[in-house]
Parts: sequence; structure tokens; C-alpha cells
Amino acid sequence: MRNRAAAALATLLSAAVLIAGCGSNGDQAASANSNGAGEPEVLELSYQGTVEGVTFPELAEDLGYLAPIKLKWIGNTISGPQDIQTVATGQADFGGAFNGAVIKLVSAGAPIRSVISYYGMDEENYNGYFVLEDSPIKSARDLIGKKVGMNTLGAHGEFVLKEYLQRGGLTDEEIKQVTLVALPPVNIAQSLRAGQIDVASLGGVLRDKLSAEGGVRKLFSDFELFGAQSAGTIVFKEKFIKDNPNTVRKFVEATAKAIEWARNQPRETVIQRSEAIIKNRGRQETGTIVKYWKTTSLAGKGGTIRPEEFEIWRKWLEKSGDKKAGEVKLEDLFTNEFNPYKAEVEK
Repeated sequence: MRNRAAAALATLLSAAVLIAGCGSNGDQAASANSNGAGEPEVLELSYQGTVEGVTFPELAEDLGYLAPIKLKWIGNTISGPQDIQTVATGQADFGGAFNGAVIKLVSAGAPIRSVISYYGMDEENYNGYFVLEDSPIKSARDLIGKKVGMNTLGAHGEFVLKEYLQRGGLTDEEIKQVTLVALPPVNIAQSLRAGQIDVASLGGVLRDKLSAEGGVRKLFSDFELFGAQSAGTIVFKEKFIKDNPNTVRKFVEATAKAIEWARNQPRETVIQRSEAIIKNRGRQETGTIVKYWKTTSLAGKGGTIRPEEFEIWRKWLEKSGDKKAGEVKLEDLFTNEFNPYKAEVEK
């Protein structure tokens, strides 16, 4: 799963880094929505993956939902902003990032649009900020002069941290005294234990692995601040969507079905499927991290995007002084047009 940076994507970031899927009722709904759709215009989609993680599109392909479209892996990413930047520049066909990062890129003029959510936060799957068990850090004010490690800057981890600091009463000048350190997700836990950083920001399976190994204490989480919601989306370029609507529809439908498959399968089944995917793709990964997977973490059925999941971050950016981001219209950020479960949002 993609770390929450991303995602990513699973997450990607963990990202994060997220796995997902659908039950029988969901399959019927998705199939019904597919009737009459034209043939995909493009049969290969390039993308970036996540080390030790399985993304929803990868799961969709493995389940056979994406055929005849195939995915072309062009490397891995640890950064949601970097991932969607590759889409904006044409290096990849799709990518995923935290919704705040999507807003920032669109406000800068990038012609991209979100089509489906791929990670979120709930009671079991959240982005946590951890300190060592004997750390003197107990509150937001204790972070002044300290180092916080996260997968990338300008994305989910930074937004949530600054919200925590603001709620803790820190001034803008005091917040600037908290040092953010960008690290590969797989190295963050080790950096915390080695004393190279004071706080580790981790989500998904990497967070669970850190907790399971012990010796750490959770300071706070995004779920505690914002509640259950989807937080990251997959984007395509506007031109790609316009020129290849059937391909995008097939991609979104397949990914949505994969999300509902994972949501309705026993946890062990999802883990086993993910382990097999990692083993079979031959990227020199251990496949040991996915055993910590718990939930899809997505609020909307089939990854449908709820307006408030963008509005909360648009308002946050506006409040933080980003006038361009504050002027972006929601209809320019995302669409549920291609999602077979869009009626769930339209109720």
C-alpha cells in the first residue's frame, strides 16, 4: 500500500500504499454500469508503484478486472507530489497524491483531474506520528526545535503536522522551528530508533510494523484530527481523459471493483493475494510488510470522491495564505463521472 503521502498511493504511500477490492453486489453494480461502454482507446497505462506495496490498480489488474488494459510499471515513487507531477509532465499516464497536493498542482496550472480515491483514514488505518516510548515529547509545544521525519514534504504528512501544531497554539514563527525531514518510508522507523529524528510520521503497514516491534508511543494521528475520510486521489491529465474516456472509465471501474473486493474479503485473503502479487512481479522485494494490512481505509464506496474531502484542504490552504489554492473550484479538481458507485455520493 502506498504511504500517506500519498498514496501513497499507499499510499502511494503508503502508502502508503493501499490494497483494495469488491463484493458480489458491487460486481453486479459495476457490471451494470459497464454495459454499452465503448472499447478502450488505449490498452497500456504507465505508472509508478511503491516498494513492498500493492496499489489498487495493480490489484485490479491481478484480479482480471482491468483487461484488456495492461499496466506498465516505470519505477517506484515515495512522493505523492512527485507522482502526480509525472502525470502533469506526461512521463506517466496516472499517479496518486494527497488531495491537498492535487489542489496545489491544479492551482499552479497543471491540467490534471482526480478520478478516484485510493487511500484514506479510519480507526485502523491512519497516519500516525510516533515518538520513542521514553521521549519527553508530550504535546505540540514540545516539538519546537525537534525533527519530524516523513516520506515527502508538501503533502499529507506536512499538512497534518501543521494542523496539529496550529491547534496546539504554536505561532507561525514557532512552527518554523519544527524541522521537517524527508526520508524514504522504509527508513523512517530506523531513523527514529537511531535518534536521527524525534518523530516518525508513518501510515499503513509501515506504521503497524513500527508499533508491532514496540518501544514507541503514538503522539497523535490524522484520524484523531479529521475523522474518517478519503484523503488521496488518482489523477489523469485532462487531455488524456478527453481523448480516452473509455480507457479512463474502464480503469476507474476496475479499480473501484478492486477496492470493494478487498473491503469485502477476509483480511487474510487480501494479504495472501498481495503477497502473491509482490512475489510474482519480480521487483526484488521481501513481501513481508503487507501482512500488516488491515483495511482499505476509504470512506466512499468504490473510491468515490466526496466534495468535502477536497474542500477541507482547499480551505486549509486558503487559511494558510495560499490565495491561488483558495480560488480553485471543486469542479476543476475531481470527477466521479467514471465511477460505477457514483450514485452513493449523489444521494
